[in-house]
Amino acid sequence: MSKQLERLAEFEREREQRIAQMFQQAQQNVMQQKQKLTSLEQYRIDYLKGIQQTGKAGVTATHYQQHLSFVGKLDKACEQQMNVIAQANMAADQRKQLWLKQQQKVKAVELLLNKRHLAKVAKEARAEQAMMDEFAMQKFFRSGKTFF
Repeated sequence: MSKQLERLAEFEREREQRIAQMFQQAQQNVMQQKQKLTSLEQYRIDYLKGIQQTGKAGVTATHYQQHLSFVGKLDKACEQQMNVIAQANMAADQRKQLWLKQQQKVKAVELLLNKRHLAKVAKEARAEQAMMDEFAMQKFFRSGKTFF
């Protein structure tokens, strides 16, 4: 029974490590998606500055309309990237919850293992004490002494 419990504890620990790794990957994905958004936003700002520079020299209405259309596409891309970030955050939160639940399982199994170990140690100590008491009793009777 104890060997099975030890194998279960090892299995649960390994599972916890895998889930923790998945959680860490999800967090990294969130960071990468945020970096993509930052890059998109910076590109949008730089593009708008470029429009202002070319606008000073004068542009046609068609050319200006194309620039505005492209800025609209950049805005849409930023919005979509924010949705991707929200989904990545939800996935990371779900993996975190799985990891926390798995940690509880590991602690429960380890607690049970520890409890069993302590019970075994106590049983062995009682058996040793009983043997020592028996030995002392036999020694006492062999010596021929009385209690009183």
